Amino acid sequence: MFKHFMHLVKISLLSLLALSSASFAGEKDFDLPIKVDAQSNFFDGKTKTSIFSKDVKITQGTLVILADEVEVIAGLGEGKEVFIARGEPASYQQELDDGTAILAAAKEIKYEVSNRTLTLTGDAELKQDSSQVKGESIVFNMELEQLIAEGDDSEEGGVTTIFQPDSLRKKEKTNDEAKDQTEEKDQTGEKVKSEDEKP
Repeated sequence: MFKHFMHLVKISLLSLLALSSASFAGEKDFDLPIKVDAQSNFFDGKTKTSIFSKDVKITQGTLVILADEVEVIAGLGEGKEVFIARGEPASYQQELDDGTAILAAAKEIKYEVSNRTLTLTGDAELKQDSSQVKGESIVFNMELEQLIAEGDDSEEGGVTTIFQPDSLRKKEKTNDEAKDQTEEKDQTGEKVKSEDEKP
């Protein structure tokens, strides 16, 4: 029963988040080279694997991944590298074509360059605008902005999803504007009163 429910959750998340945004993660980012900065680096020529450690930063345009350690597997050839970032947590951020940002964090973030996919594992969390998804693992296609989230096997280990509708955001904005206008009117009223009290 629980597994069947989780299957429905995954389908719902995929459908809702795919329709929630008309913009895509910056297309220009994926045409740029990937840069890795770290304090130390170990390279194994036989396996074509590199280990970067201490304050590791991966950048590709607006795409940024921060981690304690990053393993780079390049054995499949250029353009097919796999970056595995680990941290407490490791983090990811990228700017969309419309200027908004996607933020994510997990104990492990795997970036597969060829299919532009992130796999977040361990206390995974992803935020886009006012929407937020939490689960044990999240698979996110950065190009299509589609994801599948899964919980763990425990009864409490489900997926938490928060969608804030436009109507609520507009209401909050209207309330803030009304509050500002009221405070401005109060300040003006106090100023006029003080002038009237002058001899």
